[in-house]
Amino acid sequence: RGTALQPLFKMSFSCSKVGYPHPGQPYKGGNFFAFLPDNRVGLKTAKLLKKAFERGLTFQIKSCDGEERVTFFIPHKTSWDGGKARNGYPDAQYLHEVGSIL
Repeated sequence: RGTALQPLFKMSFSCSKVGYPHPGQPYKGGNFFAFLPDNRVGLKTAKLLKKAFERGLTFQIKSCDGEERVTFFIPHKTSWDGGKARNGYPDAQYLHEVGSIL
């Protein structure tokens, strides 16, 4: 299993901007975690995810049951296990897929 990096994306409650379903309306933020392997490729991916997040490229706001919610453009591993179907590992192609998106 090895060690893992755990990047954190912290988004407060905020108002959506132009281009979202309801500009100016509040959306629910939260703390979002993503697991990456603690190796050279994992560190590189963490840096790229941070840059993409800072530029507003990792997520968008969508309406869900009348509430604005954060959804991610870039797939994140939110669990260390469970496989690809549960956004976890093992997933041999994950770092390659994310790297090509970033």
